[in-house]
Amino acid sequence: MILNLAVTAAVTALVIVAAFGISLWRGRYDTIDTVWGLGFVVIAVVSFGLADGSLAFRLTATALTAIWGLRLAVHLHLRNHGKPEDRRYAEILAKANGNPKAHMFRVVFLTQGAVMWIVSLPVQVAQYGQHVFGPLAYLGVALWLVGFTFEAVGDRQLSRFTADPSNKGRVLDTGLWRYTRHPNYFGDACVWWGLYLIACHSWVGAATLPAPLLMTFLLAKGTGKPLTEKHLASTRPGYADYVARTSGFLPLPPKKTPRSPSDAARRSRS
Repeated sequence: MILNLAVTAAVTALVIVAAFGISLWRGRYDTIDTVWGLGFVVIAVVSFGLADGSLAFRLTATALTAIWGLRLAVHLHLRNHGKPEDRRYAEILAKANGNPKAHMFRVVFLTQGAVMWIVSLPVQVAQYGQHVFGPLAYLGVALWLVGFTFEAVGDRQLSRFTADPSNKGRVLDTGLWRYTRHPNYFGDACVWWGLYLIACHSWVGAATLPAPLLMTFLLAKGTGKPLTEKHLASTRPGYADYVARTSGFLPLPPKKTPRSPSDAARRSRS
């Protein structure tokens, strides 16, 4: 298994180098957005070919990862196509000391490659050992399904909302977005916790706990939620009110926001 993990690490490095080369050719660093999902698919498929474990676990781990990764890659490609590059890449370049391309490769591409390999460890480890597909694995599949649904539906609702010019400057607070400010991030976290549960048929799989913890941290506290909310707070006038009444990550019923003094006065006169 250790040798095969080294092989997937090498393959991940090749994917990242290829993505960087394509980015230089295109003159856009957001190529990595699409490659993020595809990289997980490549790792899962390579692991499937290398592993000798139960076919049920190998097929399940690979198929669920491929479905998730391909959908995400297509979604991000369509979202970025024909639009200016995400402002975050310009901000990263502005902080470069020395060669800006080397800085971008190190800070963005190599970092994402390392995270990709670490987060995918449950998918890789799940494909080893002859084990029965038991209750914990079925629970993992169910959690994956919940997460995939949240992520896909949340992305779809946001895409439709932003595509309508009349919604410019407004905040999406309907559908799944009524219950959490980031249904797509919540769903993403559930996907990887589900894949982790599938890998828990062995102590080695259970030991990959840092993988879903890392993904959840990045989504909730790292590069996901905080950066998104910082931008929205400065561009959406109603976002502060939305934050006050809507859960930041876990789906929960919206809070009742306090009435303003004018609302209370109108109520007392009625």
